[in-house]
Amino acid sequence: MDEKFDQTKVKKVPFLQLLKRIGPGIILAGVVIGPGNITTSAMLGSNYGYSMLWLIIPIAFMGITFMLATYRISMLTGTPIIHAIRNYYGKPAAVIVGLATFLSCLFFTMGNITGSGAGINLIFGMNWKLGSLIMIAIILACYFTKGVYSKVEKLITLCIFGMIVCFYATLVATGGPQWGELGKGLVTWKIADGSLTTALAYVSTNASITAGIYGTYLGAEKKWKKEDLFNGVMMADAIAHIVAVILISGAIVLVGAIVLHPTGTAITAPAQLGEMLVPFLGKAAPIVMGIALLAAGFSSLLGNTQRGMVLLAAGIDKPVQLESKFIRWGCLACIAFAAIICYSYNGSPTQLIFIANIATAVATPFGGFYVCRMLFRKDVNEGLKQPRVLQVCMIISYVFALIMTGSALVNYIPKFISSIIG
Repeated sequence: MDEKFDQTKVKKVPFLQLLKRIGPGIILAGVVIGPGNITTSAMLGSNYGYSMLWLIIPIAFMGITFMLATYRISMLTGTPIIHAIRNYYGKPAAVIVGLATFLSCLFFTMGNITGSGAGINLIFGMNWKLGSLIMIAIILACYFTKGVYSKVEKLITLCIFGMIVCFYATLVATGGPQWGELGKGLVTWKIADGSLTTALAYVSTNASITAGIYGTYLGAEKKWKKEDLFNGVMMADAIAHIVAVILISGAIVLVGAIVLHPTGTAITAPAQLGEMLVPFLGKAAPIVMGIALLAAGFSSLLGNTQRGMVLLAAGIDKPVQLESKFIRWGCLACIAFAAIICYSYNGSPTQLIFIANIATAVATPFGGFYVCRMLFRKDVNEGLKQPRVLQVCMIISYVFALIMTGSALVNYIPKFISSIIG
């Protein structure tokens, strides 16, 4: 650490400047809000009504904690997280974390491919596999153009805005939630009968250590400096990320609770997601939901595949620039592989989205372990006070995520594998 750096002399950035300096958190929100998130959120609302809304609170806690912990380590060490892991714990540790986070993103990509196809199916009635191939072609065109980061940032921002408008317009059309039940759902911390797996999937989707790790590489693309850790930029970016995530996923839960839960509808197919809007949009409902799925799949697929390749490249010490040949061609290979797995799946596309969504938790035990260790290192925090509050929050978040991950993987990974080979 630079001994001359004095955090007390860093001035806070004005609000309007903050808006220009943030960005990675917005990209990450678009990555997080994919078809898996929409499906899981809808399942949570339709199956359990308002009773599981309290999950929003640990999601906000964990999401901000993971983001701030990874951002802090990156800025103080001068390197993104996986590179920092290599410097402090050696190449094997970096390779393990790089592979784990890559696999997490690969599972996510499977869900995004399926979700994009499901969106086109709802809009045009086209077979979801053919629809996903069209989206893959568009995504690959984006990868092989210049100025990838700026394009990704703008496209994902538009998709996020569109999804917020879509679901909140639905809430307005329904007359809004039952506020008493909503308040009860936020303060009554209880796992509803049969909800554990869906709850774990919901939390793992919205609050992921992988998002924070990738954020440190996007921060490098954004040319963040150490001062941004103390001038409010990174705090604003982390808050923007989790607010966007909660605004969208929370609205979907509420729509599911208002529309589907009273009818006892259990979501097993993409068409049932469209039913959430039928009472208010009539025949247009499948199209609107299809656009939401398509936007979510597109935004998430666009950013997530890059995320996986960047983290893999970092782990095996390859170039991490978004426009490097390794990243571009690696994205092509990942999408091709993920598409083959998706097209080999024999079950419902909605169930595939859900299972792939749960499997993304594979990175948590590995990435979270080293982030925790580095956050407590005296040489990382040299010259600064130990961030005790952040350290405690990180331990709580990691333990919770670890328990969640173990449960999810034990229950669903075997089912996913058997569906592919069986």
